[in-house]
Amino acid sequence: MLRFIIRRIVVIIPMLFIVVSLTWGLIRLAPGNFYTGEKKLTPAIEKNLREKYGLNRPWYVQYGKVLWNIARFDFGNSLKYEGQSVNQILFRGLPVSATLGLSAYLLALFVGITTGTLAALKQNSWIDYASMVLAMIGISIPNFVLGPLLVLIFALNLFWLPPALWNGFPSKSIVLPALTLSAIYIAYIARLTRSGMLEVMRSDYIRTARAKGLSETQVVFRHALRGGLLPVVSFSGPALAFLITGTVVVERVFALPGLGNYFINACFNRDEPLIIGIVAFIAVTVLGFNLLVDISYGFIDPRIRY
Repeated sequence: MLRFIIRRIVVIIPMLFIVVSLTWGLIRLAPGNFYTGEKKLTPAIEKNLREKYGLNRPWYVQYGKVLWNIARFDFGNSLKYEGQSVNQILFRGLPVSATLGLSAYLLALFVGITTGTLAALKQNSWIDYASMVLAMIGISIPNFVLGPLLVLIFALNLFWLPPALWNGFPSKSIVLPALTLSAIYIAYIARLTRSGMLEVMRSDYIRTARAKGLSETQVVFRHALRGGLLPVVSFSGPALAFLITGTVVVERVFALPGLGNYFINACFNRDEPLIIGIVAFIAVTVLGFNLLVDISYGFIDPRIRY
């Protein structure tokens, strides 16, 4: 098992290198700079700005500095948020994104697994058809449509919930963003659970468990779910990582001060250190959760280790 984990960790380093290199290259290929605006700067001011932020140095020196900063987990100072380091912005936005992401993930996990399991146990019944129709609706409606729709219904018409802003956890302000964010994940988890459970319920060991006289509840919870949830475990790793590190659209729609909102502002402002810092942080988080998924796979199914 230790060799299995080491092999997975070794793969993370080159993948992170590729992600950061592509991000840095795309930023440099894009036209303009963080100091460009409607009013053109004089050559002297532009020269001073480039010297101050090291933009006059050769590209390989700047690229090496970026890699060194990432290795130290110190992304430097933001170019637009004066006097604030990228690390400070990351740690300020992360609690908001993590709280929202975990709430949406737990909701998606509970509803999705319950719905998918019922659909598999009642295959070709109205429960199965209704569950899959709702799942398709959840996959089809994008966040930027569902969010304003929920605001229109529950905030502007029924006045049950606040339409936007962040009041911390627990509060009513998290309900609509969590529902919006979890909808597509509920749909995916329900479909994965249904397909996984249908495959497992036809297995020989399930027939053996029934032949031993176990009740249907024992067969499902003690035997079937362990194998049927393998696709959900695989999906949950990157899904949870993206949920925790911020979702751009939902945070923008509900005006939440999370990483997703900071990332959009950084792109608009061409704030290179902040863009690279958020991308590197998300990449590390996604790769880390994928590693946890691989390890959990190894415990759930020992064949994976070999």
